Amino acid sequence: MQSIEEKRVYGDRQGAVTAYVASEMGVVRVRVAGDTVGEFGLCERCGARDVAASPDAIAIATDDDVRVLTLEDGNETDRDGNTPVITDDDSFVETGFGPAVAVGFDGDDMLAAGPDGRVARRATGTDEWTTLAADLETTVRAIDGDLVGTDDGVYQIGDDGLAHAGLSDVRDVSAAGVPLAATTDGLYKLGNGWMSVLKGAFETVDADPRSERGELIRAHAVAEDGVYEFVADEWHEIDGSSERVVDVGYGETTYAVTDAGTFLAWSDGTWRTRALGVMDVSGLAVQPERQ
Repeated sequence: MQSIEEKRVYGDRQGAVTAYVASEMGVVRVRVAGDTVGEFGLCERCGARDVAASPDAIAIATDDDVRVLTLEDGNETDRDGNTPVITDDDSFVETGFGPAVAVGFDGDDMLAAGPDGRVARRATGTDEWTTLAADLETTVRAIDGDLVGTDDGVYQIGDDGLAHAGLSDVRDVSAAGVPLAATTDGLYKLGNGWMSVLKGAFETVDADPRSERGELIRAHAVAEDGVYEFVADEWHEIDGSSERVVDVGYGETTYAVTDAGTFLAWSDGTWRTRALGVMDVSGLAVQPERQ
């Protein structure tokens, strides 16, 4: 049962954000403020394989299509001054991409990858997909910014399409601030080439989207042996979860989600947890603020 504080999470507190969790059952919308989880519920029934957010849209990858939830006016605010406004009447619509395994945003442009190796861009303000790569001979595992993580390494999106940018067996990528890549043999950052940060088999990496170019505010990486946090210019291990963490997001605090459907909010050196009632979770996206 929700506490009074949790029920009032959107009415009384500044910094409230909306998070979206992708699962085999569908997309769960979660309202959070600080480390307090408010209302949550299934807002789209589908087999969601990935989810990504821009300030004005949420995109999900499904076996049928890329679907998007777009605001009519990204400048609207809610009663606490948060942007943008999303109501329960809003719904995801198909985009015509076709079956997808990964989605992401490069600025306001939407990116998607299909199981056949196709990677395409849907520029903001348009309804058309432009193919960047027709048939990459590799499996796309993640998209973030202009980075595409695959089992063949990292690809970077440029004016002429995709170009291989190094590494191999990449599980996840993060483009904010300092580019990061989680691979089966370690965590890497992009500087003068890819430089090793941590050893081990890493599955997930995320950085706070408010990070300025060349710097990191916060970042997290998930390995087989634990969860690591980057703060004060160094990486250190933090308390993990008894369940496998599959994705991390950022608001007033750090949020995460496990494969078994538990939503985590970082609070005073530990995780506050809330079971969402879904299984086979694949991703988490927190609505970012317009920079």
